[in-house]
Amino acid sequence: MSIHPSAIISPDAQIGKNVEIGPFCVVEGNVTLGDNCKLHSHVVIHGQSKIGNNNEFFPFAAIGIKSQDLKYAGEPTALEVGDRNVFRENVTIHRGTHEKLPTRIGNDNLILAYAHVAHDCQIANHNILSNNASLAGHVETEDYVIVSGLSGVHQFCRLGAHAIIGGMTKITQDIPPFTIIDGNPGQVRGINKIGLERRGFSEEDLRALKTAYKKLFFRKDLNLADAIASLPEDAATHPCVKQLVDFIQTSKRGVMR
Repeated sequence: MSIHPSAIISPDAQIGKNVEIGPFCVVEGNVTLGDNCKLHSHVVIHGQSKIGNNNEFFPFAAIGIKSQDLKYAGEPTALEVGDRNVFRENVTIHRGTHEKLPTRIGNDNLILAYAHVAHDCQIANHNILSNNASLAGHVETEDYVIVSGLSGVHQFCRLGAHAIIGGMTKITQDIPPFTIIDGNPGQVRGINKIGLERRGFSEEDLRALKTAYKKLFFRKDLNLADAIASLPEDAATHPCVKQLVDFIQTSKRGVMR
């Protein structure tokens, strides 16, 4: 363990093995830091924050700060962070608003400079939030989502697996999995072909998703229920398309088209 003498560490904090804490960091009581975490200078970790192993925090990251939700009444709330995440400079991560629902960040996420994750968000695994991307309260992401720089996501939206959101995009509804979203307001622009190829999806997967895209998003003369009903059987029964359709049918806010 290496702790710079200028760092302020609460005696109540639980610090794992091989942790590095740099100059002028603050780690408050009720914080748990797992093994092999690294805090560069001026990192602040507040509140009831449980941090897993092998996470890295760059200067001026503010982690576990209290909720900005006006409904927050001061009760003890929590943040849970998994393993192998990277939080770059000036990232802000807020705790949950209510005691029963912590803000959660999974494993292997990359959160770049000035990005914001608000109260009660549920972030899965292998996501990237680019510089200045902002998630409002209660946003949920599935795995392998990319939110490009300066994009804003409205509260309570869901971001489907393997979706990519273009820079400066305004998101007000759920984002279907496997898609590219761009614009203000955001619209589905196509299937995330390059990202899916990089992650090992087959040509058969891509063909089925392209067929579904043309029916569900390219044609705007049908509502989504009719568009789903019009899918050819070979596409409708494909696992990726079934995942896409299930996401659409379980959406509470509706999906962006």
